Amino acid sequence: MSARSSLTRNQLWVLEKLEVAGAPLSAYTLLDQLREKGFRAPLQVYRALDALVKEGLVHRLESLNAFVACAEPHDHSHSMTAFAICDTCGQVAELCDHDVGHRLEDWVQSTGFAPKHAVIEFRGICESCRRKAA
Repeated sequence: MSARSSLTRNQLWVLEKLEVAGAPLSAYTLLDQLREKGFRAPLQVYRALDALVKEGLVHRLESLNAFVACAEPHDHSHSMTAFAICDTCGQVAELCDHDVGHRLEDWVQSTGFAPKHAVIEFRGICESCRRKAA
C-alpha cells in the first residue's frame, strides 16, 4: 500500500496499534498505549488519526467514538462502507459494497439532499457470541 510508505512515525505507530487491537480503540486508549513511544498529549493521537482516516487506512466508529484499522484495501471514495459491531465482544466487521453505496447515494440525492458524510453501523451480536450464548 503506497499510502503506508508516506506515513509519519506517529501515524505508523497509531496504525500498528489499531491493526493488532482486535477491537475498536479510543484516542485516549491509544494515547495510554503509546506513551512509551513518547506520546504525551491527545493532540498527537488525534492528528495521526485524522491523517489515517483521510488516507482510508482507519475508520472512525461514530457510535463508539473509537477507531479501527481498515479491514481490506479498497477505494473508499467509490463504495459504501458499513460496520457490524458486536455489543458482546467488540468485534467489528467491515462491510463494503459498491452497488449498495451507489443506490443509497442515488436515493439520498433524489430528495435534493447533498450529503457530506455517511456512517452506517449495525449494532448487535456476532455469530461467535451468539453460538457461545446458545
